[in-house]
Amino acid sequence: MASAELKELLNQAIARELKVSIQYMFQHIMIKGNRAKFIGAELRAIAIAEMIHAEKIAERLMYLGKTPTTVPNPPADIEGSEHEILQKDINEELTAIELYKRIIKLSSEEGDSSTRILFEQILAEEEVHHQTFMTLLGE
Repeated sequence: MASAELKELLNQAIARELKVSIQYMFQHIMIKGNRAKFIGAELRAIAIAEMIHAEKIAERLMYLGKTPTTVPNPPADIEGSEHEILQKDINEELTAIELYKRIIKLSSEEGDSSTRILFEQILAEEEVHHQTFMTLLGE
């Protein structure tokens, strides 16, 4: 079925999704500034989307015969200026995009079209998150 390497990458993806769902949710609470209410709402919505990603990946990993991790990667420092918070989050999304492209490639090589399709869908959403953070940052 799926290789040990692919299963490990899926667990890495879950740990990352859990991390950013925590990170973005607390940033939404703690952000300050003129646009805090607006940016906070975006952070909250993306945090929830990231948790849904973790759920979908965990379901796939269980199907592939491996227990999903429940341990998130440590969240980044959730405090800082609006600019600092958004830059941290842009970097998180770039990391996800790189990882998910790797998972798509490997799952394709292994003939696992279900995992490939799942990650193509999640990748598209991560790219939207990246663009949202870039827009909020003004870039």
